[in-house]
Amino acid sequence: MNLLQGKKALILGVANERSIAWGIARALKAQGADIGMTYLNDALKKRVEPLSEEIGSDFLTELDVTNDDHYEQLRKTVEEKWGKFDILIHSLAFADKEDLKKRFSDTSREGFKMACDISAFSLIGLCNSLRPIMNEGASVVALTYHGSVKVLNGYNVMGVAKAALESSVRYLADDLGPEGIRVNSISAGPIRTLAASGVPGLKGFLKDVEEKAPMRRNVTTEDVGGAAVFLSSSLGNGVTGEILYVDSGLNIMGA
Repeated sequence: MNLLQGKKALILGVANERSIAWGIARALKAQGADIGMTYLNDALKKRVEPLSEEIGSDFLTELDVTNDDHYEQLRKTVEEKWGKFDILIHSLAFADKEDLKKRFSDTSREGFKMACDISAFSLIGLCNSLRPIMNEGASVVALTYHGSVKVLNGYNVMGVAKAALESSVRYLADDLGPEGIRVNSISAGPIRTLAASGVPGLKGFLKDVEEKAPMRRNVTTEDVGGAAVFLSSSLGNGVTGEILYVDSGLNIMGA
């Protein structure tokens, strides 16, 4: 029996076939979920549309989380297509490349605001907008990274934004728990994605996992997808407010 048969999953953050969100979408689909997807803008739509067709998604709609009007538009689209839904995958993050190249103390005010707005506030805004159309027992899953709790060279303001995201996950879990909605995050190991390509230290992060992690291998989008299936299904019914590491065990190692 498929774990997610009859469930409806809204996937945010697919940019191309290497995206973590795409790996999650494929894993949820394989377990029987109906899929809806978003794209950021017309430029990315050209990349995402073929993937939406490939997976047989029920709809593909525009979402720019810096635009307040898009939150309401997304809710209306989901309500029109599905009525209510069960799974929200938040795989959205952004920081100005220049702020990742500088010393951390040189981070610009605008860069700080933008990174936290897109990477962290968007989860709060989306939960607020979509909460009325989420079924009891629904699951929200956000994507984070270990740079939120440890200093990683070149991750800089993105680490602060991810820390805000992880704290938001805990507060949202408490806020939405009485309505039967669970909120968790997956801290994935480094993966060569479009988003990660802007982080100067990516090659070093990947090498560290291969050399130091207990499993001596980097993780894949399929690995992350499997964890998302667990958190989205009834198998994870007792889990909320958690950060689930999918990083070959690197986070347990000392310096």
